[in-house]
Amino acid sequence: MNCPCTSGQTYAECCEPLIKQEQQATTAEQLMRSRYTAYALGHIDWIVESQSPDGRAHVDRKATEEWSRRADWHKMEIVALQDGLEGDTEGFVDFKAYYTIAAEDIEHHEVASFRKEDGVWYFVDGVEVKPRPFKYLDKKVKPNEKCPCGSDKKYKKCCGKPGAVV
Repeated sequence: MNCPCTSGQTYAECCEPLIKQEQQATTAEQLMRSRYTAYALGHIDWIVESQSPDGRAHVDRKATEEWSRRADWHKMEIVALQDGLEGDTEGFVDFKAYYTIAAEDIEHHEVASFRKEDGVWYFVDGVEVKPRPFKYLDKKVKPNEKCPCGSDKKYKKCCGKPGAVV
C-alpha cells in the first residue's frame, strides 16, 4: 500500500514505523507526514502522542477522531519547509491537505510548527493559511465616464448599457 502522505514510499517503509512508535521522526517533515497519515487511517493515539507534551491537554480527542473518520483523505502536499532538519530544535512545515467531507472538497492549508525536546520531534501548533481575497486590477468604469471602447460615448450609453454586447 502506498503511504497516504504521498511521499511515494510504501506505508510500511514511510509512516507506519513512526505511527507504531517503532522509530522516531528525524525531521519535522517526517512527523508532519506521519500525522497526516494518522488522520487518514484513523490512528488517533499517534495524533495525541505526537502533540507536544504541554499541548496534549488541549487536544479534543473525540472531535479529532470524528474528523478523521468522517473525512475521505486524498493527499498531502508539502508547500515549503523552514528548518526542522535533524540538527534543528524547531521547524515549520507549510502544507496542504486535501479531503472530502459531507460531499464538500476541502483544501486545508496550514503552517505547522514543530519542536524537538530531548531528541524527539513534537507538533506544537498550526496556523491556517486563508486564501487572499480577489482584487480587481482594472479600474472600474463609472457610468458617466467615457467608454473605454473608444466610441466617445458615455459608458452608460455604450458598453455599460443593459443588453450591450461587449
